[in-house]
Amino acid sequence: MLPMIPFPKLAALCGFALLTACAVPSPPSDPALLRADGERARFGPCAPGPRVTCVVDGDTFWYRGTKIRIADINAPEVSHPSCPREAALGAAATRRLTELLNAGPFTLAVEGKRDTDRYGRALRVVARRGESLGLRLEREGLAERWRGRRGDWCGGVAA
Repeated sequence: MLPMIPFPKLAALCGFALLTACAVPSPPSDPALLRADGERARFGPCAPGPRVTCVVDGDTFWYRGTKIRIADINAPEVSHPSCPREAALGAAATRRLTELLNAGPFTLAVEGKRDTDRYGRALRVVARRGESLGLRLEREGLAERWRGRRGDWCGGVAA
């Protein structure tokens, strides 16, 4: 998240004519993301057997016995990657999601009209202080915005 700069200082830095071109964070549009972050747990990698609270991959995790698919992103596959690059990115996204979930309390919010996907996973946007953790993964190059289908992490070249 960008630091907040007082308006007079921002105007001086950017000039009034260029003010709209400066990166000024806007508050989240989803009221659910503005709630106080009330969810917290200690996450590790998922292991065989019953899953309660663990990370499956870069866009899926279990929390208190519920399997959650992060609704606003798609991350590279780890279980059936299409190429070595996707496998490496998937492993990095999984590690990073684990770090982000363990970094402190977060909020789970329903986005859109669907509560679950076709596999029965709860669809949620995961946020901390109003910032989507999924979009943070996207900015770090470990995920892409969800477009309703799996992305190509291999640059058009399969394994």
